Amino acid sequence: MPDTRDFLVEIGTEELPPRALPTLAQAFSNGVRESLADTGLAHGKIFTFATPRRLAIRVNGLETTQSDRDVERLGPPVRVAYDKSGAPTKAAAAFAQSCGIAVDAIERTETPKGERLVYRAREKGRTAAELLPDIVRSALAKLPIPKRMRWGAGEAAFVRPVHWVVMLLGSAIIEGEVFGIAAGNETRGHRFHAPKPLRIKSPGDYESLLAKKGFVLAEFAARREKISSLAVATAKTTGGQPLLHPGVLDEVTALVEWPVAHAGKLDKRFLELPREVLVATLESHQRYFPVIDESGELKPWFVAISNIESQDPDEVTAGNERVVRPRLADAAFFFDRDKKMKLADRQEKLKGIVFHHKLGSLYDKMSRVKKITKLIADESNSDRELAARAAELAKCDLVTEMVGEFPELQGTMGRYYAENDGEPVEITTAIEEHYRPRHAGDELPSTATGQALAIADKLDTIAGIFAAGEQPTGTRDPYGLRRNALGILRIAIEGELDLDLEALIAAAVSTLDGVENAGALETQIYDYVMERLRAYYRDRETEPAITTEMFDAVFALRPARPLDFHHRILAVADFMRLDEALPLAMANKRIANILRQANGDFNEQPDITKLEQKEESDLFKELVALEDEIQPLLDERQYAEALGKLATVKSSTDAFFDHVLVMTDDEALKQNRLALLNRLHRLFLEIADISRLPPPA
Repeated sequence: MPDTRDFLVEIGTEELPPRALPTLAQAFSNGVRESLADTGLAHGKIFTFATPRRLAIRVNGLETTQSDRDVERLGPPVRVAYDKSGAPTKAAAAFAQSCGIAVDAIERTETPKGERLVYRAREKGRTAAELLPDIVRSALAKLPIPKRMRWGAGEAAFVRPVHWVVMLLGSAIIEGEVFGIAAGNETRGHRFHAPKPLRIKSPGDYESLLAKKGFVLAEFAARREKISSLAVATAKTTGGQPLLHPGVLDEVTALVEWPVAHAGKLDKRFLELPREVLVATLESHQRYFPVIDESGELKPWFVAISNIESQDPDEVTAGNERVVRPRLADAAFFFDRDKKMKLADRQEKLKGIVFHHKLGSLYDKMSRVKKITKLIADESNSDRELAARAAELAKCDLVTEMVGEFPELQGTMGRYYAENDGEPVEITTAIEEHYRPRHAGDELPSTATGQALAIADKLDTIAGIFAAGEQPTGTRDPYGLRRNALGILRIAIEGELDLDLEALIAAAVSTLDGVENAGALETQIYDYVMERLRAYYRDRETEPAITTEMFDAVFALRPARPLDFHHRILAVADFMRLDEALPLAMANKRIANILRQANGDFNEQPDITKLEQKEESDLFKELVALEDEIQPLLDERQYAEALGKLATVKSSTDAFFDHVLVMTDDEALKQNRLALLNRLHRLFLEIADISRLPPPA
């Protein structure tokens, strides 16, 4: 049995950014896991720890020494490594030197790209103690940190300044430096409750030592659960229960190491504010948990989680109440003052806010969105006048004082102000809904007007940014175009809106000034939006699963309507369950290749008088019958049933290819048989290009 030890690494820092903490911890763990796999060091379970002041990992049962292993390094091509006289070039010498051998000891090997130099050796396994410092440094270097900071006089850079490093293999300290700091066996506890260093005897003592002597709950999930239970117990003392949104709970967990809960009281007059305002103030601004009663109504209480056990908890509670009171008083003042001016009267103010320097103001955007919204309303048989009115008012709350203070409430405050102005419910709801979906899994607009307005607003943004030449590249998407495109698709498909996307894109582009080559731009936007559909199906759990090949089979037809695309791809997925599916896909692939080689050199329709063999005559008769049966199904978009009927052509197709020579020397016969195959292929192309489906495994 190989010798194993537990390994612990801890990076002690200044307070880490709370929203990034879970991501950083998981990335650190993944990086160490991948590097251990690369080195061949076997290990047991990996535990991840993360608090505001530390990232740590414990690896149980880590092998202390690598096994000896064969290594092979490819060098330069032989033609580069030696000159015409056979003498080694600088490339050969450099490769030999990097391998630590003489030039005449280099071997050669054949590769798909020709003969190359190769170095082969039996490498003796290194100890884990030698490898681990580089493994840790490599994992830290790969963390997703947009901007690293430096501290002190050194060159080290990290998300926050690093103050201590622990690296233990068993009870032994691993010699090495991370960020210029020598590794040791001393951690730090809570900044105030346990400021002195704590010595770790072994990795297995880490959690308990910090909890018992350091006033630190090191494991993120355990600390999160503790905060949740504390909030529930504390809210219960007020006769209510806490509103625990997962994102807020995560952020609070990332802000504290030793959670202590306090119940705070609100002035009852603040309950007259819109619920969203009160919740946003408590959650987003203060990281407090609102308290609700059994019916879900807000109570005049909140739960705050502090990071210290105060000797005077009443003073902590009073401080929490003192901090939140003026924020809510400001919100009440803004709300009352905003209501004194109608939303419609704020339209002129939109002219003073730039949406984009090439696309004009928010007023210009509103005007464009209004035109597109009316078109969508017409196509979806909803009220175009209501849609137009909603578009006029949708952005007006952006110039209110409340949204200036709480930007996350855009749309929501618009609904409240529209209600105050006496606007119809369809309009007030649409104003709030038109931002949906804001993120993956978010709710969709529930009203026809909200759906039309949401699609129009998102489509205008995409078309405008593409026209401005600022479409997303790589991971950069500053205008959220991917989210907007996916939102359009989700509303169309899940809301069952049979919208012509190509026509709407053309309409959106036509509202923009100074667009050159509009047709090319429209095609570019269509391709971009529909490519987001690929991700939509990839992330959906469906039975049967939808593959990339299925998507390509439907996308090859470039359906203009996303809902129609959806019906087609579901039909293809069902079709693939049939025994006939893969053979027919292969037959269509063969037909497509034959027709491509013929380069259109065949008649448009087969001549029945030239069907000499029984197999080609049988196939023709079956096609004619199928066309009559399938056309009504296609008209009703019953694509699954249509493909099911097309599956019956397998026997005739097999017989045709078994007995009929297509590329015969008789030109007339060849053209006729090509025309017959083209007619079969076109019948499938009414639904999808199944020749793109995968071959049998």
